[in-house]
Amino acid sequence: MKKGHIHNNIRSLRFTHNEMTQQQLADRVGVTRQTIVSIEKGNYSPSLELAFRIARLFDLTIEEVFTFSED
Repeated sequence: MKKGHIHNNIRSLRFTHNEMTQQQLADRVGVTRQTIVSIEKGNYSPSLELAFRIARLFDLTIEEVFTFSED
């Protein structure tokens, strides 16, 4: 079975939404800033609930924020 990887465009979305900081995003979705850092770097895949919260905050679908690719 191929290994998958989740990509995201959270960093660019933060900047197009009034240059939101990682801390501001973390506060609004209920996680730590380090969690946001890890998600943006691709080191951590968010839970489905957190992915929905992030997408909803930007008024987007999960698919518009996160993409999945198989390596």
